[in-house]
Amino acid sequence: MSSTKNLRIVFMGTPEFAVASLEALVNAGCNIAGVITAPDKPAGRGMQLQQSAVKKYAVEKNLPVLQPEKLKNPGFIEQLKSLKADVQVVVAFRMLPEIVWNMPPLGTINVHASLLPQYRGAAPVNRAIINGETETGITTFKLQHEIDTGNILMQEKIAIGEKETAGELHDKLKELGASLIVKTIEAIAGGSIREKEQSAISYQLSAIKHAPKLNTDTCKIDWNNTASDIYNLIRGLSPYPAAFTYLDDKVLKIFFAEKETATHNFANGSFHTNNRTYLKFACADGFIHCKDVQLQGKKRMHIEEFLRGYRFN
Repeated sequence: MSSTKNLRIVFMGTPEFAVASLEALVNAGCNIAGVITAPDKPAGRGMQLQQSAVKKYAVEKNLPVLQPEKLKNPGFIEQLKSLKADVQVVVAFRMLPEIVWNMPPLGTINVHASLLPQYRGAAPVNRAIINGETETGITTFKLQHEIDTGNILMQEKIAIGEKETAGELHDKLKELGASLIVKTIEAIAGGSIREKEQSAISYQLSAIKHAPKLNTDTCKIDWNNTASDIYNLIRGLSPYPAAFTYLDDKVLKIFFAEKETATHNFANGSFHTNNRTYLKFACADGFIHCKDVQLQGKKRMHIEEFLRGYRFN
């Protein structure tokens, strides 16, 4: 039985979500031959060059780091070959060309924040909550041509709480993903891994839900929807990029809300307030009570603090 120390691993990732997996592999004694991450980018008021979260961690641990602008660049391909990876691990990185994902003899493994084949795409955490799911999970799978379609290696489920936000679920899945990638690498090293084709999982094609990238239209609240659907949208977009509506022609982001089912004769989208303790919007079958908001140009605040300082037109 082979040890994880004998496997040369190249890790690819950029944001904080990926750091948990890299750290778990390092702590498990895995042999990280190199780390691939995004180039440093100017950010903040002074437009200072900022390192990715993965680069910061890799530098702390003295791991070799490559930051290619283009993944097909011949110079980068040669550098990648020189790392002699047995397997590559990808967590929250960009799309890889075949010359990259097909390079290591044991393939390239991706950590995806859903139970594939459900929620393929860029925003699986947000979309699961927006759609009112009560469970999701992590999948480790082999990369192939079409995005998020490769053979499944391991999966682990997790419940979604009734009030849970995308931010809270993201943090849970980050830790679950870290633990599952270590188990996956250990199974590969031990020769016990069993790949499963996604087509072998019994879903009707019509039942497969997707997780496309979020955009402004996704985030704009449609008050003609039900209170439950709007509540799930707010949870699924909190804290970022946040669901929004308009108040006196200014964008109002809503980070946290409560739903009330009620029959009413108000116009959907109309707002109602006592100017002190509540601000609620009418929807198809009730109201959404705003609890944590941010008006365009202002800081985020609790609704009572917001109402103390706001003068309605």
